[in-house]
Amino acid sequence: MRDLAVQGSYVAVAPTPYREWASRLTGAVVWTRTAASGDAAPVLPDGCMDLLWTQGQLFVAGPDTRAYRAAAPAGTRYAGVRFFPGTAPAYLGVPAHELRDQRVDLADLWPTGAVRRLTERVDSADDPAAALEAIALGRAAGAEPPDARLREVVAALSAGRSVAVTADALGWSERQLHRRALAAFGYGPKTLARILRLQQALELARHGVPPAVAAARAGYADQAHLAREVRDLAGETLGELLRR
Repeated sequence: MRDLAVQGSYVAVAPTPYREWASRLTGAVVWTRTAASGDAAPVLPDGCMDLLWTQGQLFVAGPDTRAYRAAAPAGTRYAGVRFFPGTAPAYLGVPAHELRDQRVDLADLWPTGAVRRLTERVDSADDPAAALEAIALGRAAGAEPPDARLREVVAALSAGRSVAVTADALGWSERQLHRRALAAFGYGPKTLARILRLQQALELARHGVPPAVAAARAGYADQAHLAREVRDLAGETLGELLRR
């Protein structure tokens, strides 16, 4: 699989013009973006995977463990379907950990001829985002639904529950939870918990909650703990992210 230097998963600090709306596929989001001159906003880890389009290409953004930065000429158009954490592998037919920190051509995952026809369909559509969403809906209709317990994993870890408590509530051992998390999310539950907690803190901070309060509400020991996690996962300071 080749790594593609293109836009990937959810842009936690989204540059203009970026739009997103709820998909007809439960839990998913459809988004569009046009690259701007000098745009260097990071794509932050969020536990999600995306099916994406840009002219002449369909590809998949795997789950990120660190901020991803992509360079594209100004005016480059993208459309994407961002799947709820843990659901994409059921639709794409590949374990999440095989795509971790990668941008992969869809033809590396699905039959080349089929991908070529799908790409032509989206390229020629009046609304590429709607055409891309139709592909996702078609795949979902023909696939076994994702394990509903994966949503319970996300809810439990988002609420600050430990890995041991989460596994016990689902009737799994910690080893079973780790194995299922790798396949569904691309990384183990401890990493997923870190990423979900970071997203919670950033969401609070973007809405004007002071960093110390955002850190406490998201479950960090203190503001310094939040600052270290932001630097480690996003590669920037919280202030730099918010100024974008």
